[in-house]
Formats: sequence, structure tokens, C-alpha cells
Amino acid sequence: MPKKSKLYREQFQQEISALIEQIDLPDLQKQFMKARWLEQLLWLEGRAQTTRNQYYFLRLLTIIGGVIVPALVSLNINANDVQVVVGWLAFGLSQVVAISAAVEEFFHYGERYRHYRNTAEAMKIEGWQFLQLSGSYRHAQNHAEVYPDFAQRVENIIQRDVEGYFSQVVQEKEKPKQQAEIAKTPPQ
Repeated sequence: MPKKSKLYREQFQQEISALIEQIDLPDLQKQFMKARWLEQLLWLEGRAQTTRNQYYFLRLLTIIGGVIVPALVSLNINANDVQVVVGWLAFGLSQVVAISAAVEEFFHYGERYRHYRNTAEAMKIEGWQFLQLSGSYRHAQNHAEVYPDFAQRVENIIQRDVEGYFSQVVQEKEKPKQQAEIAKTPPQ
């Protein structure tokens, strides 16, 4: 993790932990908030950042390489040695483009990034609304009154995240099976 991200994460964790300590909840519930909500939020933020960086890197390789390869191929160079080098360069770069596109397609970094980012934002929203007693918590007199609702909502977000991840994995495994079945079906 880059130094800047680590510093942000540590600062964010310290600030939110301090806020949690100030609300009127039993110590056990404060510990639950830190261990379950805050740690999960930080993990999601980290995964979102990692997958975003992987996605951007692979997409940029594909885009930039995809622009450079045709330009190299179209060069009309008379010197044989230079022409051979440019040919090999175009070939190598085209392989890098193909590999980066294939890796991104296989791992779905763009989809993963959006998934982690959406879940992290849902967790942030829920936490901020609870800490400020706003949104669905606005009618509460204190945090202890609505803590069970907050805990349930956080668990629901985590459950939706896990179900979404597993349904995506199942869909990815089903695609080759469906494609194989289609290939077996004779044309009519």
C-alpha cells in the first residue's frame, strides 16, 4: 500500500475511532463498531483502491499500446535493421496489449472496483447517519436506542456484498458451461 494511502487510512481510523468513543454506547458496542463496521469499511476502501489501480493500469496499457501498434506497423522505413527492430517492437507491444486486455477481462478489475466502491460508500453512509443520528436514525433520542438497527443494517450490507460476490463467481463459472452447450447444439 502506498505511503499516502496508509497515512490516510490510519488517520481516518483514528478520527472515526475517536468519534465512536464519544458517543453514548456501552464499551462492548463501541468495540463491535470498530471491529465490524470500521474494519470492514477500511478493508473495502483498500480493496476498491487496489482494484481501481489494477484496472486503470491494464486499461491504460491496452489503450496506449492499441494506439502505438498501428502507428509502428504503418511506418515505412527503408533501413532493414531499423525495420526489423520496429517489427519486433510492434509484435512485442501487440502482445502486451493482448495480455493486458485478457487479464482485465479474466479478473474483471473494473467490475470489482465498482462493487467494492459501492459497498464501501454504503457502509460510510450508514455509519455517518448513525453517528449523526440522521437519516433512518433521526427520530432516536440516543445512539444506544438505535444501535441494534445500525448493527443489523451493517450486517445486511455485508451480506449483500458477499452474496453479490458469490453470484458473480457462479455466473463466471456458468458462462463457459452455457457456451459449451450452445456449441454442442446443432443448427436447425
